[in-house]
Amino acid sequence: MTPAPKVNVSEVIDTSKVGRFQILTFALCAMCLIMDGFDVQAIGYVGPAIVQEWNIPAAALGPIFGATNFGILIGSLLFTMVADKIGRRPVLIGATLFFSVMTLLAAQANSVTELLVLRLIAGVGLGSIIPNATALIGEYSPQRKRITLMMTITMGFTAGAALGGFVAAWMIPAFGWRSVLYFGGTIPLVIAALMFFWLPESAQFLVLRGKHLDRVGTWLNRINPRLEAGPNTEYVVPEENRGGVPIAHLFREGRGMGTILLWIVNFMNLLNLYSLSNWLPTVIRDAGYSTSIAVLVGTTLQVGGTIGPFVLAWLIARKGFVPVLATTFAIASVSIALIGQPGLSLPLLFVIVFIAGWCVVGGQPGVNAFAATFYPTYLRSTGIGWGLGIGRIGAIVGPVLGGEFMRRQWATNELFLAAAVPALISALVMFSLRFFQGETGPVAPAKGRGSGHEDSPREI
Repeated sequence: MTPAPKVNVSEVIDTSKVGRFQILTFALCAMCLIMDGFDVQAIGYVGPAIVQEWNIPAAALGPIFGATNFGILIGSLLFTMVADKIGRRPVLIGATLFFSVMTLLAAQANSVTELLVLRLIAGVGLGSIIPNATALIGEYSPQRKRITLMMTITMGFTAGAALGGFVAAWMIPAFGWRSVLYFGGTIPLVIAALMFFWLPESAQFLVLRGKHLDRVGTWLNRINPRLEAGPNTEYVVPEENRGGVPIAHLFREGRGMGTILLWIVNFMNLLNLYSLSNWLPTVIRDAGYSTSIAVLVGTTLQVGGTIGPFVLAWLIARKGFVPVLATTFAIASVSIALIGQPGLSLPLLFVIVFIAGWCVVGGQPGVNAFAATFYPTYLRSTGIGWGLGIGRIGAIVGPVLGGEFMRRQWATNELFLAAAVPALISALVMFSLRFFQGETGPVAPAKGRGSGHEDSPREI
């Protein structure tokens, strides 16, 4: 009896060219990430208009910013573990539909309490997107282009945040702040429908779970038409599928210290990212500039973060994650401290904010990509998601602290000197990761149909 042909799924994808099937998958993930970034940041852009319309102090926005990020924290922690159990695809589609509906409802809020509750609930869906999209992109990327593709495509989140600034600057004067949220809630409905029909599940995930292997063969044939995978093909992945609670595995097989350090970097960088993103337009407006100028300064932060990952991905592919990201966060610390210095001209302010965005906002996709290469398939969404989830604690603390500092009437230069400290900590912790990134040992392969039989070290 002729043995069933065996196909190593990871090897097929690792050695493939990026074809139409992968491009479509990446495009769907990118669109989802763009609107995720748009909706997360939209409340920061409409904040000054809400303050004016509702006649409330700017500090009242702090709890709303914090509630959004608390919801994102829940989504990052909970639904990434769900995705490692049921798959990336259903979580991405469901989360997109969920945050779309909640954003449309938030556009109808008439009080701080209503807006706070709706943004808290919407955050649960918003927090599920980046980890699962990052994992799926990495799992369909050829090995030689994986880092570049993960970083450049996942910066769609940052591009969406930047898009939100331009849309807000145009729509608020013409249609009011609610129109920005209506825009941010409608587009994801269309994207979710497109994903329902065309977004594939991770082939490696399905093989490890031993599910829908006929679909795996169809997708692999589209990636490599010469493969000719059929109904009798045995698919293998050189990793082990492990049961139990996924978070426990983050600290096993030598991953513990690396996990903790990644959590610290995520905490510090997202504290900075959301403090700057949420409060920068308001602080600039309070400094005497118009609302439109204030929004554009905030948008410049996101523009820098949109361009940054392209160059950072190129540098990381040549120099490695640790030296590039450690240097990036060190530059971030200096640029943030400079933002608050008195006597800055408006053009120079734009330049400094652009650099800060390049390093802080643009550095986060690098941290996410590092996590995606640090954890194996059965743990990837959980690893990325829990790092981002811990980071969301920083994202909650940062804007609330900013509001408290403003309530205590801290000077502008004091605000930004304080914000420079977390970036410095990120740089130091990122540098220390060089001692732990190679700590994990090989992962034994799973046994049986749909899994590998040969020992193979996991990519770090």
